[in-house]
Amino acid sequence: MALLDQLQQDASLTNQELAARVHVSPPTCLRRVARLRKAGLIERQVAILDRDKLVHAIGSGLQALVEITLDRQDNEAMQAFEARAVADEAVQQCYRVSPGPDFMLVVQADDMPGYLEIAQRLFTADANVRNVKAFFAVRRAKFDPRIALPRRG
Repeated sequence: MALLDQLQQDASLTNQELAARVHVSPPTCLRRVARLRKAGLIERQVAILDRDKLVHAIGSGLQALVEITLDRQDNEAMQAFEARAVADEAVQQCYRVSPGPDFMLVVQADDMPGYLEIAQRLFTADANVRNVKAFFAVRRAKFDPRIALPRRG
């Protein structure tokens, strides 16, 4: 667990730095990380951009949290909407939720006209979308992609 915790905090550590932090030899550390990747516990490594700084640098940016309720909730209809949502580049996150709406999306757009374009493409054009409720982020107080892991005593 310590290895995964360290990687969640900083995946750019060298193998030697990572081994020192989790108190194992570098060859052991390398084998363990390879096993974690092979097992699919490490899905991928990415750079996390500072959204607020990026918005200031490029001069635009709008993030929306969108609740979607479908008219038909059979498995085929749910899978069809989900497939369209996850394939759209503007959708950063997509969750099937319960109770309440069927989906929660986190959507990124350049500006309000950009959001309207996304809404047309994903929601209005889909006859099975019954209700859309969008909330626009005005301030992000916290963002942490880490998964809390159990501590061994």
